[in-house]
Amino acid sequence: MGEVKLTIDGKTITVPQGTTILKAAEKVGVKIPTLCFLEHVGLKNIKHDVGACRVCVVEVEGRKDFLSACNTPVEEGMVVKTHSPKVIAARKLNLEMMLSEHHLDCPVCPKNGVCELQSLCAELNIRTIRPQGEKKNIPIDDSSPSIVRNPNKCIICQRCITACKVLQSVDALELFGNGYEAIVRPKGGVSLIETQCVNCGQCALVCPTGAIVERDDTWKVWDAIADPNKHVVVQTAPATHVTIGEAFGLPIGTDITGKMVAALKRLGFDAVFDTNWSADLTIMEEGYELIHRIKNGGVLPQFTSCSPGWIKFLEEFYPDLIPHISSCKSPQQMLGPIAKTYYAQKKGINPENIFVVSVMPCTAKKYEAARPEMNAASKFWNNPNIERDVDVVLTSRELIRMIREAGIDFANLPEETYDPVMGEGTGAAQIFGATGGVMEAALRTAYEVVTGKTLQKLDFEDVRGMKDIKEAAVSMNGITVKVLVAHSLGAARQLMEKVRAGELKDYHFIEVMTCPGGCIGGGGQPIPTTVDEREQRIKGIYERDKNLKLRKSHENPEIKAIYKEFLKEPLGHLSHQLLHTHYTPRGK
Repeated sequence: MGEVKLTIDGKTITVPQGTTILKAAEKVGVKIPTLCFLEHVGLKNIKHDVGACRVCVVEVEGRKDFLSACNTPVEEGMVVKTHSPKVIAARKLNLEMMLSEHHLDCPVCPKNGVCELQSLCAELNIRTIRPQGEKKNIPIDDSSPSIVRNPNKCIICQRCITACKVLQSVDALELFGNGYEAIVRPKGGVSLIETQCVNCGQCALVCPTGAIVERDDTWKVWDAIADPNKHVVVQTAPATHVTIGEAFGLPIGTDITGKMVAALKRLGFDAVFDTNWSADLTIMEEGYELIHRIKNGGVLPQFTSCSPGWIKFLEEFYPDLIPHISSCKSPQQMLGPIAKTYYAQKKGINPENIFVVSVMPCTAKKYEAARPEMNAASKFWNNPNIERDVDVVLTSRELIRMIREAGIDFANLPEETYDPVMGEGTGAAQIFGATGGVMEAALRTAYEVVTGKTLQKLDFEDVRGMKDIKEAAVSMNGITVKVLVAHSLGAARQLMEKVRAGELKDYHFIEVMTCPGGCIGGGGQPIPTTVDEREQRIKGIYERDKNLKLRKSHENPEIKAIYKEFLKEPLGHLSHQLLHTHYTPRGK
């Protein structure tokens, strides 16, 4: 590739051919503002540069019109002015035009404080809105249990379309109409719940305004905590251990486990449990299921089942491959029924009065908890008054809002510990939060169960990292167990096409995480969630694993206790009743 020489704001530089003006300007220390541009949509090889917002326009000598810097390649001898009076005026006018049609209810908007449109207005010193446009009045789409769409706040940047179509290959959104009439909507103009949306929330992560946000269920939790008849318990997902602190000024990837537990107790929860505990339980059930399939000619490769967006993706697009999915529920959905059966019995609490809350990095977990088959506790007790195993799912962002609402000084909280019965988690469970973590945790246990030997090296580095598809092979008693790991549904689609074609029949286990980076990049995580932030969170996940005393699921004493006292054995009758499920073909 050749080199191109050009001048930017009086400075002459040489950059590789194909470089955009935006990137060339960065090399001379010039920041050009952007709004619709997004360099990495979840993965480094996916970017969004449609040039729709016209906020990044620049002046180029010899050109009549301004050019968008985000998607205009440099040319030999090009002379660019990035902050001339004409350019600044054009950017402000473009921004004011957006604001003229925007519903300016910023103080009550869910994105207040993390809104890119709001931040850009401050950066460009917008103090008046000269054009007065007509405000749209399109009904809010709250049909989904996970995502709420407010088309009136949409600036037609189309980032959500790229995240849904290119990154996730779901393609549930479209740009419809032209000019002022243009809208981003679910395909076909139906409500979101009627599409093949998998509730992953990657659209909400990249939306620069409040046009797509998670459904807020914090009020349900406040009501439950205030009810003296409710025994309100909460569980926290592995990924939350290293992400909640970001919102309170702590470095990305910081282990805030103890502070998070302290905050939850101050919010008024009666018991605080760790989803890492049920992740260990998941490994026991899923690992034994894999061993059973290998030994008894079961359907292989077995697919992991703990990522609900991935499950719905398979149900929608590959229903013929459903027999490959592990029947294990996710850790969230294992802890729910155990809280309302085993824990209720141990504590002598009426299960009708136990209210289970989950704190998850994932918007799809809201959908998962609402699935009709997730009512094992009701069936166990034969009690229709127990409607759901998990009553409410909060995203990381919702918990952050509750902590702020309660006036808790999170950064200066003491370290506190989880409550017993379901409060002990191992390092194997902790790494569930990163892509490859479920696979690595399963291999740690499966190896020792199958061989009867102690695993000398616990770190399976081949399944770690941000490469979209990874593979490894592990020898166990003469059997070479071959595994694959994919994160993002675009990568999952590549693997599913190969499974469908019979190209992966020699593999035993496939892990799929819906979101890039795994749960640490979930749709309910703190904003922004860039590729760099995903990588730093993953480092925090593995650092916590390394520092924990117990690093293998089958060594967890509380897991041993529940099998001894209640479940009896993995894959047993009671395990199947409470911890396993079935799936629904949905494809159109």
